[in-house]
Amino acid sequence: MKPVASVKHISESSGRFDFADQLALQLPGQPAAVRNISSFIEVYNAGLAPEARPAGVFMLLGPTGTGKTRTVEMVAGILHGSPRTMIKVDCGEYQTEHEVARLIGAPPGYLGHRETPPVFTQQRLAAVTTPQCGLSVILFDEIEKAAPAVTRVLLGVLDRAVLHLGDNTQVNFENTLIFMTSNLGARGMQREINPGFGFARPCGGRTSEQSRKLEAIAVGAVRKRFSPEFVNRLDAVITYQPLRRPALAEILDQLILEVQVHIDSRLTSRSFWLDVPARTRSFLLEAGTSDEFGARELRRTLHRHVVQPMAAMLVSEDVRPGSVVRARVKGGRVVLERGLHVVIQ
Repeated sequence: MKPVASVKHISESSGRFDFADQLALQLPGQPAAVRNISSFIEVYNAGLAPEARPAGVFMLLGPTGTGKTRTVEMVAGILHGSPRTMIKVDCGEYQTEHEVARLIGAPPGYLGHRETPPVFTQQRLAAVTTPQCGLSVILFDEIEKAAPAVTRVLLGVLDRAVLHLGDNTQVNFENTLIFMTSNLGARGMQREINPGFGFARPCGGRTSEQSRKLEAIAVGAVRKRFSPEFVNRLDAVITYQPLRRPALAEILDQLILEVQVHIDSRLTSRSFWLDVPARTRSFLLEAGTSDEFGARELRRTLHRHVVQPMAAMLVSEDVRPGSVVRARVKGGRVVLERGLHVVIQ
């Protein structure tokens, strides 16, 4: 029987939230991801997760910038207190057959046996758990780029929760959440959203029928790329929808808060308050909305219009500790103001 290390569930009436609530707050615009992942966490907490299988295996599909990788970081952050408490495998680094040895280690007697420790060991899995939760979060980023040898190795992990290393030792994956991200089908999804217009900015909302078409496109691309036995071992295939304006507005608020937290943590006694009024947020949202690049374009827009000129103010020592820097829109551009001093981008 696999040991159960529960995630803290705290009622909303106490002023705090359970896992699903926290994930929904940090991942706006993707209710399917919140619903699917939370259900597997609940099953694990209840002690009903199946034996000899990972606690959950998820394939996250959809266009770039829709929150696939961020989802995994947020899951790790909620479970363990830090988005870095996970194992991330960049599958772009495993595009040839022989590179699978970097995951499982070279067999004894082979060149580089001792110089190539495996990515996955029982100790490494334990290192990304915490006393609050015994689940290890694992991310295979852009799984479609991995060589077929990598997915063949994964078959045993997904089916029996066991990985055989190069020296024939075994690693148990029962207490793991395994995520795979992929952009397979993203081009077809974009054509469905904007037929004949490339990556033009979308107008209007999407219907449930269109959402089903987008999901069919993504899942169809996965079935073409991976073998049926591999796809059949996935617990959930989640298609991320292109972000709508309300979700992007929430993400912008999160990004601005991240900038403030960064200011406080890096500058400490020299920190200041960044004030971004509603009109400026609307300007940034309009400039940063991109159906092609999703939230990544929003992050770049905030960096270009606010963070870079703010850094120039700091370098020239124009910001006093404890002061307020306001980002206002004037003349079709963002202006940073501190008292009587004005710095224009």
